[in-house]
Formats: sequence, structure tokens, C-alpha cells
Amino acid sequence: MSVPASALSAVEVANLLPVTVAALRTEVGSLPERVVGWHPAPDEWCVKDVIGHLIEAERRGFAGRIRIIPSADSPTFERWDPPAIARLRGDCTKPVTVLLDELIALRQDSVTLVRGLREADLDRGGEHPTVGFLRVRDLLAEWVYHDRNHLRQALANVQTYVWPTMGNAQKFSAP
Repeated sequence: MSVPASALSAVEVANLLPVTVAALRTEVGSLPERVVGWHPAPDEWCVKDVIGHLIEAERRGFAGRIRIIPSADSPTFERWDPPAIARLRGDCTKPVTVLLDELIALRQDSVTLVRGLREADLDRGGEHPTVGFLRVRDLLAEWVYHDRNHLRQALANVQTYVWPTMGNAQKFSAP
């Protein structure tokens, strides 16, 4: 894999952050509750769980950690258990519009946060107990990657939902 010449800037990341939310709102807003609450397998997340995870990752991971960094020279970040938090949140029982509204509000605040970062802020960071030192710039890059990974997951859930109903049309798209 080739290495890019440069990382995305904070402004470029801030421009990308609303894109995931807009894509989810468009896709998920068009789907019935039975589809967004459907689990492809017993231990796999439904689309609502994916949105709940993005909400928690925003609070606990990305924006949460970026907000902690100025409070100390090298803060220690807390670990969190996404599957356990997903069970506690119980997002499958909530209307998807409530989840989307929660994510949209958080994301608007996050965009403001990222737009306010200065170049000097990007190399500040904190210690994660599992992966080591994380700089703001590392978190920004992971945020873009993480968003797209879970957007892909939500879209794959919809594909998996419709697959058995495709009849012979499955032959056009055989995995």
C-alpha cells in the first residue's frame, strides 16, 4: 500500500464529518424500522446499533478525547467496551429518527471543535492504555476511517437483508 503524501488537514476532516451523517440520514431515513432494527446474525449489530456506536465513539473516542487533551500535558484516555455499551444503550428499541437526531447534534458540535483546532493542537495527545500515545492528528485520521467503516457496515446490513429476496437476480451479484 502506498503512503499518501500528506494527511488530511483538520479543515478537510471537518468537511468530511457531516458527510457520513448525511449518508446515514438519506439511507436510513428511507428504510422501514424492521430493516434498520434487523440483525444479520445473533451477535451482529443492526443499523440502529451502528448509529448508537457512532454516537458513543463521538462522545468517548474522537471528540471526547480531543476535548480532554488540552486539560493536561499527556492525559490518559479511558478504554470502553463498545459491545457492552451497545447492550446498555438498547438502541434497537429506539426509533431510528431519535438516534439520527442525537448523532446529528453531536456531529455539529464536533465539526465546530475540529474547525477550531490549530496546527499546534494536532501533535498534542494522550496515552491510551491499549494502543499507546495518540495525537489529535491520529484521532482525526481514525475518525474518517471509522465513519466510513461503519457506514459500509450499515449499507452491508441492508444488502444482506434484501439478498434472500432477490431470487435469480442473485446471479448478477453473486458474492
